Amino acid sequence: MPKFPKAARAELANAQQRRNLRHATHTIRDKRAHVVAEVDDWEALRVKGADAKDEALTHLADYLERLEESLTANGAVVHWARDAAEANRIVVDIVRAKEVDEVVKVKSMVTQEIELNEALEAAGVSAWETDLAELIVQLGHDRPSHILVPAIHRNRKEIRDIFLREMGAVGRPAPDDLTDDPARLAEAARLHLREKFLRAKVGISGANFAVADSGTLVVVESEGNGRMCLTLPETLISVVGIEKVLPTWDDLTTMLQLLPRSSTGERMNPYTTMWTGVHEGDGPQEVHVVLLDNGRSHVLADRVGRQALRCIRCSACLNVCPVYERTGGHAYGSVYPGPIGAVLNPQLRGTTSDIDRSLPYASSLCGACFDACPVRINIPELLVELRGKVVEESGPTPESTAMKAAAWVLSDPRRLATAQKAATIAGRLAGGRTIRSVPGLGAWTNARDLPTPPRETFRQWWVREHGNEDA
Repeated sequence: MPKFPKAARAELANAQQRRNLRHATHTIRDKRAHVVAEVDDWEALRVKGADAKDEALTHLADYLERLEESLTANGAVVHWARDAAEANRIVVDIVRAKEVDEVVKVKSMVTQEIELNEALEAAGVSAWETDLAELIVQLGHDRPSHILVPAIHRNRKEIRDIFLREMGAVGRPAPDDLTDDPARLAEAARLHLREKFLRAKVGISGANFAVADSGTLVVVESEGNGRMCLTLPETLISVVGIEKVLPTWDDLTTMLQLLPRSSTGERMNPYTTMWTGVHEGDGPQEVHVVLLDNGRSHVLADRVGRQALRCIRCSACLNVCPVYERTGGHAYGSVYPGPIGAVLNPQLRGTTSDIDRSLPYASSLCGACFDACPVRINIPELLVELRGKVVEESGPTPESTAMKAAAWVLSDPRRLATAQKAATIAGRLAGGRTIRSVPGLGAWTNARDLPTPPRETFRQWWVREHGNEDA
């Protein structure tokens, strides 16, 4: 991926995408504002949610051990993965042991983060996305551009064309008379996916939350496809980021008030599926849980940056961000776009690549993301912190060199007096003209006029009037 400004410039040229994004984000935003206003004290609920996440993160090792004990006691098999490669290897080995060539998947950010679909494909296994928006992205050979609505950049006509062109190659084809009516599009997807649900032997999911004291995993969704994936297959594999753990059921009740209002603008999600290990004769008879680190421990060690791990993937920050609204998600070069992606990606992946070094600057620092975040992640603070880190790692720059020189001058009265005299000479030479361009400072002077140095400093005026510089 190129730097964000370059990638964003290409996305800005897509007028249709900008119209789609504006319509979708503003619609979700308005719905969210309505249901949030119904809560007596929304701010108190935000604080409660942030406190619950901080409690889990502060004592993460303890709660993860408790989660493992609870899961194991209920018949699940727990695996630990340091990184994406290890997690993919674990999942591929389980799938191969079942001797299947396809799996069905619940919408999962973490499996996209580790590129699980690609790893399965390399092993000869087809991974079918069953969320409608994810299906659109997969059939369109595209990339997701939003956390909640991955195909937010597509309109109905584009979706119809994708279904007609692609469905028949991987399963039940779309009807020849398919229109761009949303109900017809949903029906075509439902019929296409139903065959896959009924024959799948292995399902793969993530989890929105994992409750430590009971070993319960939770997925919230709007279509019912998740429940099909979580109940029909004989084997279920859940890949879960270690930051998803919550201490207790009481904490889950808080999150189930915050998440639907912040994500889809609903009081509750249409489908909330919870599973706790294996239950004879009911649902999958073999459950595997892969607890994934993949850089999260490094984020946890950062005193300021660790608050990014509170994120519950609601996408509220994307829907209010003026930068995201105009560029879309592809310019961020990750499954995590928008303001949270601008801080989470450089933390998880480091700042060695062009795209990750540029992401902390992909913001106007307007603060709307913090106001919208249901768990009070101070994204502007994190962006500024990461900008400082990028500058430090980049080594000396003309700006940093100039600042060091200024500090050297300003730290000594004699050096300051000498510099002031030099400035007044420059002011007299300029003759009162505005300085519009300075060699080497084009990025600054393209949009700013440098102030004309004064003909006389205060110190010089004082000496002239009073004759004693030390008075």
